[in-house]
Amino acid sequence: MTQADDFGFGTQIRKSPYFEATVRWGAKAFSVYNHMYIPRDFGDPEQNFWNLVNDAILCDVAVERQVEITGPDAAKFVQMLTPRNLSKMAVGQCKYVLITNADGGILNDPILLRLAENHFWISLADSDILLWAQGVAVHSGLDVQIGEPDVSPLQLQGPKSGLIMQKLFGDDIETLKYYWLREYDLDGIPVIVSRTGWSSELGYEIYLRDGSRGDALWEKIMAAGMEFGLKPGHTSSIRRIEGGMLSYHADADIHTNPYELGFDRLVDLEMEADFIGKAALTKIKAEGVKRQQVGLIIDCDPLSGPNTRFWDISLNDELVGKVTSAVYSPRLKQNIALAMVSTDVAALGTQLEVATHAGKVNATVVERPFYDPKKKIAAA
Repeated sequence: MTQADDFGFGTQIRKSPYFEATVRWGAKAFSVYNHMYIPRDFGDPEQNFWNLVNDAILCDVAVERQVEITGPDAAKFVQMLTPRNLSKMAVGQCKYVLITNADGGILNDPILLRLAENHFWISLADSDILLWAQGVAVHSGLDVQIGEPDVSPLQLQGPKSGLIMQKLFGDDIETLKYYWLREYDLDGIPVIVSRTGWSSELGYEIYLRDGSRGDALWEKIMAAGMEFGLKPGHTSSIRRIEGGMLSYHADADIHTNPYELGFDRLVDLEMEADFIGKAALTKIKAEGVKRQQVGLIIDCDPLSGPNTRFWDISLNDELVGKVTSAVYSPRLKQNIALAMVSTDVAALGTQLEVATHAGKVNATVVERPFYDPKKKIAAA
């Protein structure tokens, strides 16, 4: 039987409060994200995908570390970090935001949660925004406190996640709206629940506020979900690429700006607040971008798994971009990919060549997301 101690790169990589439970429930391999272990293998990734889209999966995503910002100037400081206009963000609301540097480059694409008037969590993708925020605060002249709280999220995702949440939290949970949060006490376990998740499916994130209760929370959720077919799982590359969801460091990084990703809605250059990167993004918008993200259908035999390196894209033997994320979708029965290409080859229907691990193959530029483009499933 696999033991938790069988996994390890050393004490410099932290284990989540759910680590022992995930090993007990069949986690076979881990990778590292935000300096922590994250389960990446509970068996067949295609079966994990079907478990997600047909029933529900529970994922340890404690690697989504929280940057907690409090103090009298918390709201003003948080607005400084992001080009998205937060002036109408209510207490109890969540928003998908970008954090940009002075050049307009994306440092992170987290979920922002507003717990109180002057209390925010930035729920991170994979980069050291705690250090960035603390550095920005030093000379900001604003009265804020910034730290990492004892908070570790789980994701309960899939069409039956609502039924499982009802069993755990009662009928009240049905009134929780998409991208809103609520505080609960689950039999003495303090949690924040939000209607969010990295799956493009109906789902919830359950933020544990006491790391000593991780094992108890995991087992409680699994027990409640048994009758609904709940399985332990991991974030699905298949489903997130179908949904056009970004993976930071793959589909975006410090050298990517919001306009290249089509994220104009997340940038408000007209607001009064002078956020970091405002001047650069104003210039970028005025000049226009030279490249942009597109969807691709790759014409070859089903890929055996996600790409593990960037694949060159060419047209008439000229390099025009790179595939950032690719996978075979068993539902769509196609190889689908997110790619960054020159704007002059980004039109729908453009025929390109992709240098995969198996050689050059044809690809076609298509709309993204590939499935449920209006996010009706997640927002239901």
